Amino acid sequence: MTSKTPSGAVLLKPETLPTHERGGGARTTPLVSRELGTTSFITGYTSFDGGVEIPFHSHNCQESVVLMEGEAILDIDGLEYRLKAHDVTFIPPNVNHRFRNVSETEPMKIMWIYATVEATRTLTETGATNPVSAEHGKR
Repeated sequence: MTSKTPSGAVLLKPETLPTHERGGGARTTPLVSRELGTTSFITGYTSFDGGVEIPFHSHNCQESVVLMEGEAILDIDGLEYRLKAHDVTFIPPNVNHRFRNVSETEPMKIMWIYATVEATRTLTETGATNPVSAEHGKR
C-alpha cells in the first residue's frame, strides 16, 4: 500500500509491496522508484535466506547499504568486513563487492540506496550489465 500526499510525498508500507525473486535465495522489494516520482535515487530491500551470497558485482553509481536484520559479510577490495544490524556502507561507483549472509539458517535483510534512477549492476565474472530495475520486473 502506498499513500500519496497532496504535496507528492509518499508513504510506503513495505509489507504490502510486491517482492521479486532474484533466484538463489535472494528476493528484492523496491521502495522509492521512478514510478513514485524520484528523479535522483532509488531504494529497496533485499532479503537473503540462510547461507545465501550474491555474486561479485559493481554499479555505475554510488551505493549505500544498511544491514537491517541479521549478520553479513561485505567482501570488497580483497577484504572481508563483518556487519551487524544497522551498520552502514558507502560504495563508490565501479567498485566490485558482494554481501553474504553469515548465518546458515537465519535470514538477512539489507536496504540499498543507489544515487541514480538509472542504476546498473555489472556482474564481475561475466561483465554482463543490466539495469537494477530489471530485477524488479521493470526496465
